[in-house]
Amino acid sequence: MCDECREQLGTHAWITLAGERGALCLACADLDHLVFLPSGEPALTRRAAKHSDLAAVVLKWSLARKRYERQGLLVQEEALQRAEEECLADAEIRIRRQEREAERRRELDVVYIEEFARRIGQLFPRCPNERARVIAEHACEKYSGRVGRSTAARRFDEEAIQLAVRAHLRHSETNYDALLAKGVDRREARSRVQEHVDRLLDAWTRKADWANTRHNRSHNSARGV
Repeated sequence: MCDECREQLGTHAWITLAGERGALCLACADLDHLVFLPSGEPALTRRAAKHSDLAAVVLKWSLARKRYERQGLLVQEEALQRAEEECLADAEIRIRRQEREAERRRELDVVYIEEFARRIGQLFPRCPNERARVIAEHACEKYSGRVGRSTAARRFDEEAIQLAVRAHLRHSETNYDALLAKGVDRREARSRVQEHVDRLLDAWTRKADWANTRHNRSHNSARGV
């Protein structure tokens, strides 16, 4: 019910809280001439708010989150029309700008993945280059929440690199996934495959001694050994 006109508004009616005047319908609050602009288009909302002499934020109570959440904006119709015209006029410019930004982010991600793979090679000299690239791409996949997207990994922290390599070996070189599929607890499954993963990590960590071995054999042959 509107505290001023006493009209029954219903559960889905829009009201405004006016301090001591109570809850008012939009007509009594002198807001019924405004039009609703839903959230979702930041540029349009920003311009409409700038051009509208009178505006009001529309909020809705969220039972799940126990808070008011923004639904949109009430603005003057003339202001909305002007904002729409401006957005249409520079739509192509904004699209090109967004494309440039997307390309820049892609380039940054490529550089980051390459550096991540290089750091894997430094820490694990016996890791094949193609495997290092696969590990880096998987660990650094966008929006995955994997270790490669962490702040530590962004600093190429040694522990973060090791975690990524260990996870790769666990999934690709052991029966870890099969254990999980059988219902084995994740910690128990990791414990079962840890020794095998450690052996693989040790093999990848040791610096290649093939060149030294060949040199020694050649030297011994020259001496007639």
